[in-house]
Amino acid sequence: MRLIWLICICILFLNCEDKHSKKKKKVEINQTTTEQKQVVKDTIEDAKKTYPVLDGLQNAMEFFLEYDKHNKENKVRLTTDFGTIDILLFNETKFHRANFIYLTKRGYFNGTQFYRVIDNYIIQGGNSDDVKTAKKRDKIGKYLLPTDTNRGYTHERGVISMPSSDIENPYKLASPYEFFIVQQHGGSHFLDGDYTVFGKVIRGMDVVDKIAAVKTDDGDWPLHNVYIRKAEIIN
Repeated sequence: MRLIWLICICILFLNCEDKHSKKKKKVEINQTTTEQKQVVKDTIEDAKKTYPVLDGLQNAMEFFLEYDKHNKENKVRLTTDFGTIDILLFNETKFHRANFIYLTKRGYFNGTQFYRVIDNYIIQGGNSDDVKTAKKRDKIGKYLLPTDTNRGYTHERGVISMPSSDIENPYKLASPYEFFIVQQHGGSHFLDGDYTVFGKVIRGMDVVDKIAAVKTDDGDWPLHNVYIRKAEIIN
């Protein structure tokens, strides 16, 4: 008789635990869904907002200083012709993080290309030979960002860094629309101190390697364009 009572109590206990577990999982799923909807909502609303046309270093610095306070996202997914690349942006390099988030929300990177590819060195993206990209830049503005190289980050394999502008630029101010990912095994540490490391690949280095292996012309431009189909904020 005592054995039967013990079995009944155990069954009752396990049923209660199972209901509690299911309820907890349901809450967690609902919370995740809410967070995902919020990211999508924020991105859509951001795209509809009217922003000033950025003009020059000072104007951009002031803008991103304020933008950083209200836009704390730090993960971006790049969907390419070869797969997806997930990037974590460093909060310590706030101007460069805010800039990358801003351009992502404005839809700038969509349709741009990895236009400079050197196997066992880097893949560089954020530009294209499409006139639409030039029009996007005109709407956002012409500006540069300061280098921020004293945060302890180095050009190890998998980091994302910002190239300097190709205009006369003795202080190597960064070209905000473009970026490169270090693909070189062992890193490209001769770049340290000149270019700002502001993030790293957290998933998709196999995709980076595939892009780095494509055939290119004498100017390192892929013979077949490698597009960034979409850039989006992720949790």
